[in-house]
Amino acid sequence: MAAPLTLSDFDFALPRELIAQRPADERSASRLLDGTHEPPRDRRMRDLPELLRAGDLLVVNDTAVIKARLFGAKTSGGAVEALVERIEDDDVVVAQLRASKTPRSGSMIRFADAFDAEVLGRAGNDASLFRLRFPSSPLELLERHGHVPLPPYIERADDAGDSVRYQTVFAERPGAVAAPTAALHFDADLLAALAARGVERTAVTLHVGAGTFQPVRTERLAEHVMHSERYEVSAATAAAIVRTRAAGGRIVAVGTTSLRALESAALRAHQDESITAARGETDLFITPGFPFRVVDLLLTNFHLPKSTLLLLVSAFAGTARIRALYAHAIAERYRFFSYGDAMLLARDAEAAAT
Repeated sequence: MAAPLTLSDFDFALPRELIAQRPADERSASRLLDGTHEPPRDRRMRDLPELLRAGDLLVVNDTAVIKARLFGAKTSGGAVEALVERIEDDDVVVAQLRASKTPRSGSMIRFADAFDAEVLGRAGNDASLFRLRFPSSPLELLERHGHVPLPPYIERADDAGDSVRYQTVFAERPGAVAAPTAALHFDADLLAALAARGVERTAVTLHVGAGTFQPVRTERLAEHVMHSERYEVSAATAAAIVRTRAAGGRIVAVGTTSLRALESAALRAHQDESITAARGETDLFITPGFPFRVVDLLLTNFHLPKSTLLLLVSAFAGTARIRALYAHAIAERYRFFSYGDAMLLARDAEAAAT
């Protein structure tokens, strides 16, 4: 019997210069590694319609990134950086706070030299999360005074271009603090070409949290506590998946967030259903051996070493296959992470055994 996988099995060395600091000039000009063939094929995102078939169903995430990063100061003068994780109520948010000293309950923080927020106290068991009361609509204040929450490996401040390029063309429902990055590669021309090919499209919602960037810190994978994110799969989307499957089409998840939403909904379905409408919180942690029920193909970016997302794609396509594809991508100088390139994966029926 093979030894159980540990976190060290999902590490790899990545040259620093391959971490994309800015997006490609055109969304669909990004490179696409076609991992559905052996050997893998080097393509462009605009080639995606050639890799799909009429009757396939593309499932995208329609979450919209909010300007969740704020800079401010305590009344004592100490600097504070906040990353809003979620909006809880009409005027209350949960945020990560970085400050030299922990803010006290009842204290005030002045953000962007424009408005004051009251610290209500800690939120849950995470020592970095606090509940804050804003003086008016958090979404409006964030849009006016916040910054695009670029991930920590992009080593520059956000600029006006990020307001557009760190948002997908599908973005409709504000709530994410990180982009569903696989969808960043789509533009109007690519969508038109997919429609002409006969590829259908539907949407789910999963509001991506900052926890998506947190590495797994325990060598034993079963001990990792997954962050929770809000999601929704509508009745119309569930019905579209059932129709597609009945007609012989494939379910193509655009990004790991779409996949997690779909597989979370499938886990709530009755025994005689493949998927059902669902909404709520998901902390689904997908590791090798996971029994996928919905997704056949996955379009995804390249992920961080020792991350939950690298574990997910290894579960989907097979650990050995992902190792080989990542080695190919590094050798061929693909661009990595949020503003990087993409790859297309097929579900490996034997992945549970790898």
